[in-house]
Amino acid sequence: MTSAPRVERIEAAGRAAVGECPVWHAKDRALYWVDIPARRIVRLRPESGQRSEWTLPEQVACFAFDAAGSIVAGMESGLFAVTLQDAGDVRVTKLAAPRFDAPGMRFNDGRCDRQGRFWAGTMVQDMAQASTAGALYRFDANGTLSAPIVDGLITQNGLAFSPDGAIMYLSDSHPQRRLIWAFDLDTDTGMPHDRRLFADLNHHMGRPDGAAVDADGCYWTCANDAGCLLRFTPEGKLDRTVAVPAVKPSMCAFGGDDLSTLYVTSIRPASNATDNDGSVFALRPGVQGLPEPGYAGMLPVA
Repeated sequence: MTSAPRVERIEAAGRAAVGECPVWHAKDRALYWVDIPARRIVRLRPESGQRSEWTLPEQVACFAFDAAGSIVAGMESGLFAVTLQDAGDVRVTKLAAPRFDAPGMRFNDGRCDRQGRFWAGTMVQDMAQASTAGALYRFDANGTLSAPIVDGLITQNGLAFSPDGAIMYLSDSHPQRRLIWAFDLDTDTGMPHDRRLFADLNHHMGRPDGAAVDADGCYWTCANDAGCLLRFTPEGKLDRTVAVPAVKPSMCAFGGDDLSTLYVTSIRPASNATDNDGSVFALRPGVQGLPEPGYAGMLPVA
């Protein structure tokens, strides 16, 4: 039986209202993440504790780096190229925008597949509406935004890819759904097919928020509202539960020089929040992660 890893709050990271999308940038040896309502991208260098932040013109929910260090980001009105400059300055250029099927929408969870295509989904921000206007999109290396690949989503989340890139995971974290699906992914065309239920969190705990896949091919999901991480084997069997000291863990990512540290962002609830809620946490779960793929296209210098 695997012993429970020690979970540490990273004091230098500060607090976020809605911390999301942790990304380990190996070249910088730094962890990046977003605070969605604050319109902020944050960077922390764990060794020195140096923290930097950049405020964007719109809410930003997900992003990925390209080879030159520029960022493709999913924001409120579309996808943007973002250049982070010294002294907190930022430049943005709009790349593409889907047709939003309802008012009050924005991008939510997103990341690159193993071939460097950027995937991101949309949602209606007012979750009380339980609107199914959300959809998943693919932004390829040629700068082309796809039509909706998966539609009918309420709160799109949980994007992750198997080590060989042939399986794509996607979740809907809305309380009325709480489902994780797996798809076979054609790695040449970027088209998913054979959608199937991977895990139903109605039979476990929490809501399936952001996720990461480890080197063993196991899928880690943040169980929002349950204060824990759940790891599922490639067969969809729950094999580990790790408690974290925040009720709403939001997304996790492997980082550190050996990719053996699991970083976890969290959300600060509107009421009864503790000092831990909204913090970033770190733990060493005894497994390694995979390098986070970057965007394979060339972004314009914003």
